[in-house]
Parts: sequence; structure tokens; C-alpha cells
Amino acid sequence: MPIFAPNRPLVYTVAMRRYPASFLILTGLGLLCAVPGLLSLAGFGAWLHPVLDDPMAGLAFTVSAVALIGSGAFPLVIARLKAGEDA
Repeated sequence: MPIFAPNRPLVYTVAMRRYPASFLILTGLGLLCAVPGLLSLAGFGAWLHPVLDDPMAGLAFTVSAVALIGSGAFPLVIARLKAGEDA
């Protein structure tokens, strides 16, 4: 079904809803990494593993989570810029 709009670049299409696979993978890994990091920082790290009883291990997991989520944002931004350029 065609979309009729006065200004074509402002139309929201199905192609714009897709996210790059690298964004999904890196963000998923970042969220997965954030869970033990935040649990360790909250003091519940020993519940998961004895090594996570140290708060510095939680800090390392949290910093890694932020880095993974930030790395996942780059492909998303590039895809959005490319979508805007093609319109």
C-alpha cells in the first residue's frame, strides 16, 4: 500500500524501524554485562560468584557494559544518518 504524504522524507516507513544487527548484539551484551556489575556494586555479587564479591569486579563489569552499549550506538547512528541521506 503506497503512502501518500506531502513531504516524503518525513514519512515513517518499515525500513526505518529496523535496527542494525551489530547494535542489537552489542547492546544486548552490554545489558547482560551490566546485570552482574550492578549486582556486585550493590553488594550481592557473592550470590552469583565468589569473585564478584569484590566491588572492583562490579566496577569493571559496569564500565564494560557502558563501553559495549556505546559501541553499539555507533552503527545505529550511522544507519540513521544513512537513512536520512537516502531520503
